[in-house]
Amino acid sequence: MKNCVLDGISPFPQKVWLSSPTMHGDEQKWVDEAIRTNWVSTVGANLNEVERLCAEKIGRRYAVALSAGTAALHLAVKLAAERLYGQPKVGHGALEGKKVFCSDMTFDATVNPVAYEGGEAVFIDTEYDTWNMDPAALEKAFELYPDVKLVVVAHLYGTPGKADELRAVCDRHGALIVEDAAESFGAAYKGVQTGMFGDVSVISFNGNKIITGSSGGMLLTDCEADANRARKWSTQSRENAAWYQHEELGYNYRMSNIIGGVVRGQLPYLDAHIAQKKAIYERYKKGFEGLPVTMNPYDEANSEPNFWLSCLLIGPEAMAPQERGEKTALYVSEPGKSSPTEILEAIAAINAEGRPIWKPMHMQPIYRMHGFVTKNGSGRANSNAYIAGGDTGDVGADIFARGLCLPSDNKMTPEQQDLIIEVIRRCFR
Repeated sequence: MKNCVLDGISPFPQKVWLSSPTMHGDEQKWVDEAIRTNWVSTVGANLNEVERLCAEKIGRRYAVALSAGTAALHLAVKLAAERLYGQPKVGHGALEGKKVFCSDMTFDATVNPVAYEGGEAVFIDTEYDTWNMDPAALEKAFELYPDVKLVVVAHLYGTPGKADELRAVCDRHGALIVEDAAESFGAAYKGVQTGMFGDVSVISFNGNKIITGSSGGMLLTDCEADANRARKWSTQSRENAAWYQHEELGYNYRMSNIIGGVVRGQLPYLDAHIAQKKAIYERYKKGFEGLPVTMNPYDEANSEPNFWLSCLLIGPEAMAPQERGEKTALYVSEPGKSSPTEILEAIAAINAEGRPIWKPMHMQPIYRMHGFVTKNGSGRANSNAYIAGGDTGDVGADIFARGLCLPSDNKMTPEQQDLIIEVIRRCFR
């Protein structure tokens, strides 16, 4: 069996993380200000400023600071659904009995809000060019489900999808877009920031994102009424009365002024974080030259990712046997070949964190019976998709089978990254 780990090299004394928060000190200033002035709840100067700064950065008219990206997605889906179908009765979701097209290869936070509102997600396959929703598969989905009027689109790992093509498909079919830009804050497509392409859009400040508040998210819109509605919903839908008056369901979703202080201190460093992440991506790309692997792709002519996570895809010809159950994986080590499981075990042995690619939603037990559409028509998960591969296969399952997320922490030193690269190169000997 191959020894992927270098002989005589001890693991890193401190773990090299996939992507951990990077604090600069300004965060403490604004948190202390919130505490000093006693504005520690869900109103305050920090919230006002982060809403202003995020709207200005992305180009939106309005931003609403919320407790999590998931909360922002829920309210975004609810806003779009009510615009399409009207306000539901109490106890009924705004998407009751409706199907919604959703990105397939993403974190489940992207699609769970559809279920929160009583809808049924139909998953749209991924395309190899960007690892995002395939516009051709989306067009096919409208042929199969012509009544659908809402599409939830995510930008994976900080790389923009083909936003103009996806928008064109939706416009032809009269559908609204909820844009999940949780992972792509600061990325741009054809010079336009992600977060601008949805009828309602969201970003995230979760602990591992490129800008963090430890938690938190932001809903983005150009509609003042939508912004006001989301802000009201996020504070339990209290009416403008001297007493607690409630006429519709509400949620405890507003960001706190303390979390807002962390985000406020982080925002000036967005461009620096992107530059650091891009350098990591390019160092990996150069370090893997000559190996039968590629990096997560993007359209260099039109797309400017934020490079949140660097990822690797093993070529079909170099893929060693690997089988995954629901919670465990097995692999066979072969000379000249490797697998994501082998590589992840090898880098873990030197105290570095990697992860598998997001398991596609149509392969998840909770959503396994839902619709799934490829560009050639409907299909289901294929555990051997990397063997079939190509344009006729299940693209999301193929990328999941052959891909992995690499340590992408912007505090990782070049020397640490060089060692990770060498360990991965050994996996192919």
